[in-house]
Amino acid sequence: MNAGAGNAGVRKAGDRKAGAGNAGAGNDAQVIVIGAGPVGQSAALLLARWGVQVLVLDQRPGRGSGGSKSICQQRDVLDIWAAAGAGAVAEEGLAWTTARTYYRDRELFSWSFEREGPLPACVNISQTRTEQLLDAAIAAQPLIEVRWEHEVTGLTQDGSGVTVHCGRRPLRAPYVLLCAGARAQALRAALGVAFTGETFDDQFLICDIKADLPGWENERRFYFDPVWNPGRQVLIHPCPGGTYRVDWQIAPDFIPTETDIARKIRQIIGDRPYELLWHSTYRFHSRLASRMRVGRVLLAGDCAHLVAPFGARGLNSGVPDAENAAWKLAFVLNGWAGEELLESYHAERHAAARENLEVTAATMRFLAPRSVEERMHRRAVLEGGRVAEVDSGRFAEPFWYVDSPLTTPEPSRPFAGRPPKGATCAPAPGVIVPDVPLPGGRLRRHTRDGFLVLLGDMCDSGLFAQVLGKVIRAPLAVRGLAEMDGTGSLAERLGAGPDEAWLIRPDSHIAAIVPHAGPESVAVAVSRALGGSADI
Repeated sequence: MNAGAGNAGVRKAGDRKAGAGNAGAGNDAQVIVIGAGPVGQSAALLLARWGVQVLVLDQRPGRGSGGSKSICQQRDVLDIWAAAGAGAVAEEGLAWTTARTYYRDRELFSWSFEREGPLPACVNISQTRTEQLLDAAIAAQPLIEVRWEHEVTGLTQDGSGVTVHCGRRPLRAPYVLLCAGARAQALRAALGVAFTGETFDDQFLICDIKADLPGWENERRFYFDPVWNPGRQVLIHPCPGGTYRVDWQIAPDFIPTETDIARKIRQIIGDRPYELLWHSTYRFHSRLASRMRVGRVLLAGDCAHLVAPFGARGLNSGVPDAENAAWKLAFVLNGWAGEELLESYHAERHAAARENLEVTAATMRFLAPRSVEERMHRRAVLEGGRVAEVDSGRFAEPFWYVDSPLTTPEPSRPFAGRPPKGATCAPAPGVIVPDVPLPGGRLRRHTRDGFLVLLGDMCDSGLFAQVLGKVIRAPLAVRGLAEMDGTGSLAERLGAGPDEAWLIRPDSHIAAIVPHAGPESVAVAVSRALGGSADI
């Protein structure tokens, strides 16, 4: 069968190993997720999507309410949630398109997102509402159980699983995913995990207000040194329902009163009517766990890394943690890969966290300079209008697994480096595949059910399916690029050659681009992407 003759599937994700979805003798679940915040919720949904039975534990009495908290959700995270059954987050969120940056009362520059696929580049929606939508998806998933008022006090590992000490009866699972947030110090310490870093002195006042602000409905506005917050910054984000999130950088010792807050809001919006919905103060932290995998326990989200929020790299990094962990745990539990695959979770997501720390640390040096030299540099940049040097936060983007042990490099397809702000990255091994629109859908809807092999016109999909089916146990499908959209334009939009095979991982990252492709060379790339030695 030629590549354009139809879908040559090797093995579908639904072909579960016997016993998948069953916790097994002596276990309360296949995976216990500790923490029911958005990262833990995402992990549970993604694990259940692979047929894994999940128990979620949280020490709180129930779901809290109030406050926008993490509001800015990036396109690739929306894509993950859509695959997990929570596409309502993208539907309800407010899609803002333009970011404007000001120095005092003068606009320095603006930039807009590039359009890629049907999903918006970003939406703003309160974390409270996001958690409610994820809860609704969890309630519809029979493989997930959530238990509130369950404080985990210890973890004990052995060769077959993890004992979770929680209340009178210990719980048991083959693996644990720790999503318990920044305050999980006792559990990190028990695992021997350090959480080093720093806390910034300046604090920030954040408010949710409801107001009519014509022209601001789809724009993020960032102000350096405005007359109504001299020497510091203000960030304003539009949110659904005519609400706005406002962040003021304030002095370390300033305790704002209700009168102070009202005055600050009036300085921005004038005498327009408004309603104050919520407010809080906080300080930024920059910390990284020394390990994100300790035996059968994986750490994700704020439990593993904390970054300053400028650029929205907190939750937008935690959810990819959850996806990376989920497919790898599922593959090991289903017998499609060995436990060596789990070590790549640490390699990939720790590298992603390090990059986020580097990016946000540079931003904070510009936003909150700590030395005379840094303050002089910032002033010279802003007053001189040196746009290329202004750092108000590089917006979140997926981490590219270029140097991952699972990625097969290809010299003819080198990584082009970090693209301009707001732009997408050129395809290469390690990079997330573009979400190209297709008739009746989009490309990434075909990439999360297992490995996907995309073939150029010169490759025989029937032969590939026959060979790969004999050596690969994991879910894998073989598709011709031409038959994906019926026109042949997909290959052109991806920049794929007629003799190439593209191997896409279950998290939509490109594991390999193989020129002059044969089934055996693709099988080697699949083996490597499963954590093997690349010898089959």
